[in-house]
Amino acid sequence: MSFENWAAFAAASTILLVIPGPTILLVVSYALGQGWRTALPMAVGVALGDFTAMTLSMLGIGALLAASATVFTVLKAIGACYLIYLGVKLFRAGGALKAEPRTDAVSAAKMMAHAWLVTALNPKSITFFVAFLPQFLDRHAEFWPQMLIFETTFLALAFANAFGYALIAARARNVVRNPKAIRIFNRTGGTLLVGAGIATMAMRSGN
Repeated sequence: MSFENWAAFAAASTILLVIPGPTILLVVSYALGQGWRTALPMAVGVALGDFTAMTLSMLGIGALLAASATVFTVLKAIGACYLIYLGVKLFRAGGALKAEPRTDAVSAAKMMAHAWLVTALNPKSITFFVAFLPQFLDRHAEFWPQMLIFETTFLALAFANAFGYALIAARARNVVRNPKAIRIFNRTGGTLLVGAGIATMAMRSGN
């Protein structure tokens, strides 16, 4: 695996992770209601959930990789279209971040378990990984070392992203509730995702 390929994966993962989905809305909800103490358990729970979904996805991708080069190529094309779809959807999302403060008193362990369940059991997570990961895999290189590197990178970024969202929601609540800021954020992220999908298609056609 080249450094450029890893850097592209890390950059794309960062963009995708910061998009507010069910997991991030849960993190923000807890942080708005209970403050900064939620940051660590929620971030650990998110990382564990992504580990579960990503590992299951990787195992399925490995089977496809071994079975058929054509199927794997088709999967990469679908993944590129999926990135464009996510980008357009995010661009049109507007300025709403619907996260209501959770004031129910729960332990750190329960918060972590809640974050893990929401992240791991969301069907979209596995679908996303199956569509996203093949864009960066080298079919001619060893699969398992690539899996280890990509998964470690993604989990570190997922932890940092959830931790950061929790701290921002706890310390700068006006930011996560500012429609203008969220709208700018969504449109920037959506544009970058569409660009990533188009770039992936261009790379495939160039090969």
